[in-house]
Amino acid sequence: MRQQRTYSTEGVILKHTDLGEADRMLTLFTPRKGKMRVVAKGVRRPVSKKSGHLELLCHSQVHVAHGRNLDILTQAQTLENYPHLRTELWHMTCGFYLAELVERFIEDDTVHLDVYNLLLEALRSLDADAQQLHQQRAQGIAIDAERQRDRTKLLLRYFELFLLSFVGYEPVLRTCAHCDAELRPEENGFSPVLGGALCPNCSHLWAQSLSMNALKVLRLLQRSEWAQVPPFHLDARLQAEVEHAMYGLLRFHLERDLKSWSFLEMLR
Repeated sequence: MRQQRTYSTEGVILKHTDLGEADRMLTLFTPRKGKMRVVAKGVRRPVSKKSGHLELLCHSQVHVAHGRNLDILTQAQTLENYPHLRTELWHMTCGFYLAELVERFIEDDTVHLDVYNLLLEALRSLDADAQQLHQQRAQGIAIDAERQRDRTKLLLRYFELFLLSFVGYEPVLRTCAHCDAELRPEENGFSPVLGGALCPNCSHLWAQSLSMNALKVLRLLQRSEWAQVPPFHLDARLQAEVEHAMYGLLRFHLERDLKSWSFLEMLR
């Protein structure tokens, strides 16, 4: 059967790289084709009608023609642009972080509909949080910036946990990752190399400490839908402990740091 010369798909723009004087290579994450790369010809020209629909993090419907080496994007139409997210540097950087995670963890041409839906959910939540922040400023409401960021930090941890689970690296948080003993409500340990929490008996061998409250937060996020996660406040120490555990897992599986980590740290 002869292959169709063109096809249409929706997708999120994860990354772009300039080519030549006016072209750009885009990395798209799509629901049915997975992560793919296409060339958008002439998109960097000021007169291009496609450029506004192909910004980073944009959720767009695109038409693509099969090419010899890379497919060629011929048309694009925005489905969701997350305008409020783009007005807040912190929220926008969080969005770039999520996109970088997906770009690093998902292999080309591998379908991950669960990760695709997770990414859309996270971008919509970031946009809603940024919109609320903007409205509070407009109404002259005093804003606690650090408390406002608590919710987005929790969202990042939620996204990390489910991304790891969907790609086959679900953290072990109910039983000891080494001896399989049930974890008790006490200070335990955590080992990225072994893939999760460790009981006190095994913790002294490899692990960093993991408080009872940090384990509770990770378990809550792991078993909940995002809309059901309560808006609780974590103190700075607990926030850092949960983040440190998740970053350790991500570094172990990626075997590298992410570029957006340093920018997130700087914004704090």
